[in-house]
Amino acid sequence: MLSLLISKRLDGFALDVRWEAGDQVVALFGPNGAGKTLTLQCLAGLVRPDRGRIALGDRVFFDSAAGVDLRPQDRRLGYVFQGYALFPHLTVEENVAFGLKGRPRTERRTRARMVLERLGLAGFEARYPRELSGGQQQRVALGRALAVDPDLLLLDEPLSAVDAPLRRQLREELGRIIREWGKATVLVTHDLAEAYQLADRIVVYEGGRVLQAAPKSELLWQPTSERVARLIGVRNLLRGAVLKSTPEVIQLRWREQTLEAVNSPSRLFLPPPGAALPFFIRPEYVRLIRKDRPGPDARHHMNLMDGEIVGEADQGTTWTLFFRLSVPGDPSQGTYDLEIEVPKLVYEILEMARDRRWQISIHRGSIQVLPSE
Repeated sequence: MLSLLISKRLDGFALDVRWEAGDQVVALFGPNGAGKTLTLQCLAGLVRPDRGRIALGDRVFFDSAAGVDLRPQDRRLGYVFQGYALFPHLTVEENVAFGLKGRPRTERRTRARMVLERLGLAGFEARYPRELSGGQQQRVALGRALAVDPDLLLLDEPLSAVDAPLRRQLREELGRIIREWGKATVLVTHDLAEAYQLADRIVVYEGGRVLQAAPKSELLWQPTSERVARLIGVRNLLRGAVLKSTPEVIQLRWREQTLEAVNSPSRLFLPPPGAALPFFIRPEYVRLIRKDRPGPDARHHMNLMDGEIVGEADQGTTWTLFFRLSVPGDPSQGTYDLEIEVPKLVYEILEMARDRRWQISIHRGSIQVLPSE
């Protein structure tokens, strides 16, 4: 178990964070300047917190009250720096063996070559970083961190130096390597897709504070606040007035419509009638019903509403539709009320380019009500 409770003051910035994680991959996610890399540096012993405690299992790295502050080399960590920070004048083998200084030369070579073989870089020992592709450089940087057999692996923006077309491929490769080696890992990223694909748990940072720490699926479906929802890029983030709340459901009034949402069993709350609360509807969970078909069966459709498609955007494999309800008043999001995401094949089969007036259905489990901040 990795546990961290630290405070650090710098000019114009204050870091006060607390979180815990098991033997898993943890992503520190948030905007630039939120304190993610500073946290990583405190974990590594490169920056000393003003106060607090950092421990991995029964090994205490830092404890201001007890006067404990292990040197970086005594923490048994592997650190992959942003941009990899490979030594350009050293060969691949020498880069990987760099952290093994002090051990016999034969042992350093044997260990470095074993790591390179496991990373698929056998035969690259004598090459220099300038002779490698971006993906190969990434593996060398990982190899240098893994060669010391760390108890904890730290990755600072591991894919920031890679062009977008290559990033997806390397993200998959990095995830495979991390899981094959089975090391507890903390990675820093401002890319939610990267955090979601690589990590088991995500810690959301903003302004030197932790807003939420949760398993990735819980974060995606149950952000604890409107601020977290905005940071993770939730679409159709709206506001409604509570009509009724029970342990099972919450009824909201929104745009002259009554919506029924499932009350979260893991975060049960009972807001009073009249309370204005944020909620969101995921675009991919809005169901479209053709107006020229028989009326929908109420047993299979919930939260039925009429309206029209007022705009659309081709995303390649999907279409984003902009839907406006057929009710008086200004739309919730400027010129439209909801974004709806549909696969391209569905768009073509239903002839959505021709028919603009539709009925929509939203399952109550797809409407997530957020607590008021």
